Amino acid sequence: MMNHKVLGILIVLFAAAAGFAQNEKDAKGSLDHPLFTRMPGYYISSYEVMEFDKYTSPYLSGADENWEGKVTKLGYSIKAGAKQASMLQIGRNYENALNKIGAKVLVSEGRVIEGKIERSGALTYVHVEAFNDGGEYQVVVVEKGTMKQDVVADAAALGASIAATGKAAVYGIYFDTGKSVVKPESSPALDEITKLLKQQGGLALFVVGHTDSVGALEPNLKLSADRADAVVKALAARGIAASRLKAAGVGPYCPVASNHSEEGRAKNRRVELVEQK
Repeated sequence: MMNHKVLGILIVLFAAAAGFAQNEKDAKGSLDHPLFTRMPGYYISSYEVMEFDKYTSPYLSGADENWEGKVTKLGYSIKAGAKQASMLQIGRNYENALNKIGAKVLVSEGRVIEGKIERSGALTYVHVEAFNDGGEYQVVVVEKGTMKQDVVADAAALGASIAATGKAAVYGIYFDTGKSVVKPESSPALDEITKLLKQQGGLALFVVGHTDSVGALEPNLKLSADRADAVVKALAARGIAASRLKAAGVGPYCPVASNHSEEGRAKNRRVELVEQK
């Protein structure tokens, strides 16, 4: 008959094994990224999605080093009893997958693979790195994009900027790429401009559209003017007299940051309110 001590040890070992197996389930709410399946026998041990963040590649330099946009981080671990892949095997699998979807492989170092996918104007970066002889690996996918501006200057801040410098830059007025139709999510910024103009009845403004330097000059000049005109019409629809507003577009002529980075280009795409005096 099994003594109580041995039985107790077996119970503890069984409970530990059961707990370990339970922990091998995919992290709560996690999903494989739509670009890739996973290596057989692995589960998602960690999962994080940030709508806008920055990932800096430790293996690249120059224009492809810093990735900004929607960041998905997936950590994979081998299940108990499953056949563990080598680090090279993991790297080669993801490298082949990138090649099949037409990506450009930027780094191929066995256990580390990095690449970028350019498709229909969208840019996506991928980082894959294996650890612990293949027992674990990480996949990072960055869908490059510009942050949605959630914090919009209020009427008081806009008025203070105009009083101090004669102008105020407004971020938070949105347009689709190459379009001049004001998007609905621009309402908070437009409401604050309206509030300012109603508080200061004698204030008249040039509404000046700015673009980045992507594309030809003439279309950008027209686009910036059309966007400024769309903002004037949106303010007029909120009860502001059109005689107090004059639209103008200067395209890429007045940048506030370098156009060599997406961050700089995002700052250059703006509307400015300039006092008419």
